[in-house]
Amino acid sequence: MTAVSLACLLAAGSAPPSRFEGASAPGCARQAADAPRTPAPRSPDPQDVARVAAELRERLAGVQLPTKITVPVRVHVLARGDRLVPDESVRAQIGVLNAAYGGAHGGVDTGVRFRLDGIDVVDNPAWFGDPVGQENAMKAQLHRGGPRTLNLYIAQLSELMLGFASYPYWYAGSPALDGVVIDWRSLPGGAMTNYNRGFTGVHEIGHWLGLFHTFENACDEPGDGIDDTPFEARPTEGCPETKDTCTAHEGDDPVHNFMDYAQDRCMREFTAGQARRMREMWVAYRSAPAPV
Repeated sequence: MTAVSLACLLAAGSAPPSRFEGASAPGCARQAADAPRTPAPRSPDPQDVARVAAELRERLAGVQLPTKITVPVRVHVLARGDRLVPDESVRAQIGVLNAAYGGAHGGVDTGVRFRLDGIDVVDNPAWFGDPVGQENAMKAQLHRGGPRTLNLYIAQLSELMLGFASYPYWYAGSPALDGVVIDWRSLPGGAMTNYNRGFTGVHEIGHWLGLFHTFENACDEPGDGIDDTPFEARPTEGCPETKDTCTAHEGDDPVHNFMDYAQDRCMREFTAGQARRMREMWVAYRSAPAPV
């Protein structure tokens, strides 16, 4: 099963699309009155953060983590007659990933890099226009590789959705559904105002590598399970200079973190704790050999 959850819209009737993947936003129930209701794959349970942390401690006991990870990427460009995403846009997205995960915009160099191993173009209007409802059929035919291969699907989502992703600890149960889906208009230079720097891909792939939202579990322990991302009661809207929604905990909200919901111009960093968590998740859930 893949990860999608309904997140808050920023303003009824005039909201930009939201990132609907990962865990649900605590307390969020506001939607535009005329917003379409899109069927969505499941989200992590609130208790998953603590459960996965315990599982990581067990699986990684005595294991030395890698300092560098190279992720092979197979990109599936969905089309409806005319191809809307040229190879140049795909390569630009891979460049954005490597810059973001390399710390080029701020924060740490996570040690994660991405290698483009192939692009295929599939003319299928149903899959292009409804990758959520058509997810099983689409991925059953297109998915390639094993747990270490990132299958990135580029299609068109609803007006309220930018992308969705699977988590590494779900791989064993649904290997064919593993991967990330993003809206083609969120690619670098795309038509999605405020969300066209390619950071939707950065955010969604953060989930694929094992990161929860920074606002996971709101102000309650264990939050997102990362020590150096401050607690956050709700997703960031727009691009505020600062905000603090969990005053009982130390630190302002991580509004510039790639795993929040800010506009692309506001996003710029991963933390050292997030970098370590990605490497832990990789070893624990994605280090198995790919099938022959």
